[in-house]
Amino acid sequence: MKQLYRTSLWSVLLSLTAVGLQAQEEPAANYRRSSLYSVLVNHDDQKFGEEIKTAFLAMPVPDKYNDHDLSVKVVTIQDKIKKDDQFLINDFLTGNQVAGRLVARWFNRDPFTGQCDMELVKERGLYNASEFDKAIAAQTQRGQAMLADAGEELIGNTFVLVNDIRYIDRGKGSKALGSILRIGGMLAGAMTGNSDFTDLGDNLGSLTESYKGFKVKINTYLYRLAWNQEAANSFYTAQYSAVPDQTKHANFMEARGGYQLNYVGKQESSGSNVSFIGINEDEPLLMVRKACQRALDENVTSLQKEFEFFKTKSPLVSVSPLTAYVGKKEGVTDQSRFEVLEQQEDEQGRRSYKRVGIIKPVASRIWDNRYMALEEGAEGANLGFTTFKKVSGGDFLPGMLIRELK
Repeated sequence: MKQLYRTSLWSVLLSLTAVGLQAQEEPAANYRRSSLYSVLVNHDDQKFGEEIKTAFLAMPVPDKYNDHDLSVKVVTIQDKIKKDDQFLINDFLTGNQVAGRLVARWFNRDPFTGQCDMELVKERGLYNASEFDKAIAAQTQRGQAMLADAGEELIGNTFVLVNDIRYIDRGKGSKALGSILRIGGMLAGAMTGNSDFTDLGDNLGSLTESYKGFKVKINTYLYRLAWNQEAANSFYTAQYSAVPDQTKHANFMEARGGYQLNYVGKQESSGSNVSFIGINEDEPLLMVRKACQRALDENVTSLQKEFEFFKTKSPLVSVSPLTAYVGKKEGVTDQSRFEVLEQQEDEQGRRSYKRVGIIKPVASRIWDNRYMALEEGAEGANLGFTTFKKVSGGDFLPGMLIRELK
């Protein structure tokens, strides 16, 4: 590991983030999400490495997850990660005690005094703040149940995505096409005496050579924070303090390296072609962003389909018709099936989910919510949501959650 740093290219990032984002505010958005820290492995010796890094920093955390990012978003290395070789990734995660840092972020831990609070847990867990504080302070059975609930539903669903993005050099093919365009422009210019044709051929050729052939593959490695009853007991009894406490501060610093991330799995994007329709030739960074965003979204979707606990939930926006803010970005097809879940809470404050039905998308009403789908004129990009029809179940209500079935 040679170098760790975070870049701050505000003018570029703000412009990239503003273009083509399709995030929408979800009604009845009061549901628990998993938390995500996403980091880039950047290769400083590869072509377009700087552009890839800039594009990655402009990508928001997927909207179905809570943002649990740490200060380091880019890990720059000179060594190449070999296929199925996670040594460098594990070295970064372990050497920088990333698991402990994720735990500290959950409790807004002050790195100098060790003082912590439960504000983020209350916020993301959707607990009644006053009831939560009273139950925890009194160490009641309900308070212990709520802490266990928070550990299982929130802290235990903290994930890390490590993304190794590679530019695929298709230069030979694109340069050949670029040369053909240039020759065609010169021939047209010679035949007509109009130099505009020659200029057009040069412009198109340069564009094709430089950007139209841009393609990436991403290897995405998924990790999950190991948070069990033993870890929770140790933290709450020996390391957590609502006031500055040097003893508990020292306890956490000593224990921080013992927190762990469990490797879950890996996904490689197909590197499929991405249409650059709707992007002007003077916006090369948008081409890089689109290629990277599409490939990364593809990986996240594949990991969700493979690992049940990484799946996201989405609320029903309406029930007549049945609609939700999911679409092709999440891998929705006319073959997809979703279970409808009703949130339940017992008298101790623990949450659970009960299946109350199954729905499926209407084939012609699947929203294309992939990055910049609207700009490229993709079918379904202007829908704004996906429409479903009931397969089984009783009456559904807006705000009930849906989750894709395998």
